[in-house]
Amino acid sequence: MPGYDGVIERLGEIRSPDISEILEALIEEDNALDAAVATLALLENDRAANVLGYLPSGSQLSLVGALDDTQVLKLLEEMGSDERADLFNLLDEDRRETLLRRMAHKKREELKRLASYEEGYAGAIMTSDYVAIDSGMTVSQALMRVRQTAPDAETVYQLYVLAKDGELIGTMSLRMLMVARPGAVVDDIMIRDVIHSRVDELQEEVARIVARYDLIALPVTDGDNRMVGIVTHDDAMDVAQFEATEDIHKGMSIGQLEDGISRVPLWTLYRKRVMWLVLLVFANLFSGAGIAYFEDTIAAKVALVFFLPLLIGSGGNAGAQAATLMVRGMATGDVGVKDWGKMLGRELLVAGSLGLTMALAVAPIGVMRGGNAVAFVVATSMITIVLFGSLLGMCLPFVLERFKLDPATASAPLVTTLIDASGVVIYFSIATAVLSGVSV
Repeated sequence: MPGYDGVIERLGEIRSPDISEILEALIEEDNALDAAVATLALLENDRAANVLGYLPSGSQLSLVGALDDTQVLKLLEEMGSDERADLFNLLDEDRRETLLRRMAHKKREELKRLASYEEGYAGAIMTSDYVAIDSGMTVSQALMRVRQTAPDAETVYQLYVLAKDGELIGTMSLRMLMVARPGAVVDDIMIRDVIHSRVDELQEEVARIVARYDLIALPVTDGDNRMVGIVTHDDAMDVAQFEATEDIHKGMSIGQLEDGISRVPLWTLYRKRVMWLVLLVFANLFSGAGIAYFEDTIAAKVALVFFLPLLIGSGGNAGAQAATLMVRGMATGDVGVKDWGKMLGRELLVAGSLGLTMALAVAPIGVMRGGNAVAFVVATSMITIVLFGSLLGMCLPFVLERFKLDPATASAPLVTTLIDASGVVIYFSIATAVLSGVSV
């Protein structure tokens, strides 16, 4: 077994994200929390704070709950301002007050400000650790400022020029600063058209801006254009991943999960899934009612039943595909409500072609199972149902967006349930109209 020095040396060789996985596994094991605390204690404070930042919120709370206030304060001081605020918000109110009383005034006020921003907005994901340059500085003075503030900054590759009142008036890269003449004034070389976000901007919009313009960091300002923080590229990508996961869950009629699926309690998984499933059970009764209404047609040509699952399944699949494409297009900003007419025309052509192709594929089976009349009914129904399902799946996200609802709610289960009921009516209506004059 390695000794104390050997363990510390081994930990020094392991990357922080990997150490956090080890700690998470220990925290989830019964009676292993003390081992996780002991492992964290072997790390230097800055390394321990970095490792803590990679842990999911539930594991962070468990680990911090086993530490005393002095240990927690040391970790908070070493964490980035955004991660510090996130961890602070996880604590109960009594402990927050205790920790605040022991902090230096400047850090206490900064923490309270960052922790006050509502989740889901730019303020909640930004950090105040950035490099700011005063308007009127020379290049040499600005380089000195960079050297002074770089150790505590989240990133030094993008610099921000501020007026005396803190207003954001320009930006420049570190490269621009380094190649400029030492005596040049930063106001003469900075970029004045600054891409920035408001503190109350939705976090998914912030992530979209960062991805669209390929930014290292996005400056965040308040209502008076005073700079209050930056959202770094890695935090924006975390938001993008979170939003994509949320849309996928909604797309399958699952409520938002607060943690990973392996860590969510069973009751939570049940509760997040049951409501829509129960509602869709009752919605499926319309399919049964449609079948009951056309009992005479079914009795006259039993072969029709063979094709029912195939037809409504095809319509549901086509509708789910169309809905998924539209929801994702809206999420990435590629498609908006204004594009509805254009997308409708495109979907008509694509869905019509899909329906025709699938009709040609299934028509020979119809001939073998029930003759030419049944083959015609099945082929016509396939085209109609696929076309209807695709248009419904495409239009539903636009309708929800128009009424200020989340387009992701136009989920695959919802679309397929609606198409199931509609497909039954379409299929047997066509069958009744075609076969009524055909002897069976």
